[in-house]
Amino acid sequence: MAAETAIAATLRSLVNRNLTFMHICGTHESAIARAGLRSILPEQLKIVMGPGCPVCITPQGEIDAAIEIVEKGCIVATYGDLLRVPGTKGSLESCGGDVRVVQGVHKAVEIAQKTTKEVVFISVGFETTAPTVAATLLTRPPDNFSILSCHRIVPPAMKWLLEQGEAKLDGFMLPGHVCTVTGYAEYEQFAVPQVVAGFEPEDILLGLVMLARQVREGTHRVDNAYPRAVSRDGNIKAKKVMYEVFEPSDVEWRGFPVIKGSGLRLKKEFEQYDAQKKFDIVFRHVGKHSACICDRVLRGIAQPSDCKLFNTICNPRTPVGPCMVSHEGACKIWHLYHIKKT
Repeated sequence: MAAETAIAATLRSLVNRNLTFMHICGTHESAIARAGLRSILPEQLKIVMGPGCPVCITPQGEIDAAIEIVEKGCIVATYGDLLRVPGTKGSLESCGGDVRVVQGVHKAVEIAQKTTKEVVFISVGFETTAPTVAATLLTRPPDNFSILSCHRIVPPAMKWLLEQGEAKLDGFMLPGHVCTVTGYAEYEQFAVPQVVAGFEPEDILLGLVMLARQVREGTHRVDNAYPRAVSRDGNIKAKKVMYEVFEPSDVEWRGFPVIKGSGLRLKKEFEQYDAQKKFDIVFRHVGKHSACICDRVLRGIAQPSDCKLFNTICNPRTPVGPCMVSHEGACKIWHLYHIKKT
């Protein structure tokens, strides 16, 4: 705690105007809330949440597609966080089909090896999970196995946020998990202060100090406050495997429009494992029809407590939006740590 207090004091000495920094990682939000870091930040400094929860940014149309696959009689396997995310016709948990929670794609393959039924893995996540899925497909799993690719790439979403200028951001705290795989070279395209940060309270405060220092200096670059895990070039082998199997695609994010090059689809030589093509599935756009403001939370222009549904109609037992479902969702995190309006 002494280290945190000392770093916080340094931060206060650097902040001399209103600043807003955005993190793009649900684990960062969880760490900030758990440690109560917002309570020791300078009043002029605000840290907001971005689209850093892969489950939260999966649009309703993709949840509906997963349920459609269940209705076709397939076994659907996915991460537990995705089960209760609402689509237009309910959730995977409530659909009544054979839906199984697995720890990873390899467990879904094991299910396929033990049955003649079609097994589909709903494959969500950023560049952190995509390489393991790619590596699994390179082993040529059984013919009755396929994936529904719901993967997203972070930099295109950052580009969109900066172009919109909604949140009036002064800098970004980059996702340590993603950068462990990708490195941070591709983030150097953005003319805004950025810092790669880890997940301990000291890591996050150090990241904020480095961001504030860049602002104070009137410069922008990508600083690395997480060198024990992240390098500029990242995990070269993991990236090679990922792009051997996947290629960028234009996809919709929940709360965002279709963002060019922000998704990952299977290359033609792996299309036998593409559940969309195998079962003639279409991702349909679903308009917003509820008072849920997950879309605004994911864009950094609102916080969970701004929502009229927060901790009333919408709670972890009866979630209205995905941000109250995932353990990386801002609304569930704020509910868990009893955070009120900041």
